Amino acid sequence: MSSSVSSAVRLALAGLVAASLAACASAPAAQPDFSPPPRRPVDAKTQLEYGNPPAPPPGRY
Repeated sequence: MSSSVSSAVRLALAGLVAASLAACASAPAAQPDFSPPPRRPVDAKTQLEYGNPPAPPPGRY
């Protein structure tokens, strides 16, 4: 009887090891893109009303 219990324990441990390896092998989730969307081009009406668009701000840091 103890040999069947030890084989069941071995089988359960082997299953846990296989599951942990499968979890580590899966690809990580894609990181979200937090960059701002590109600026929209200024249309002709806005250019007529407000003049030329302002220069883009200097780069960060």
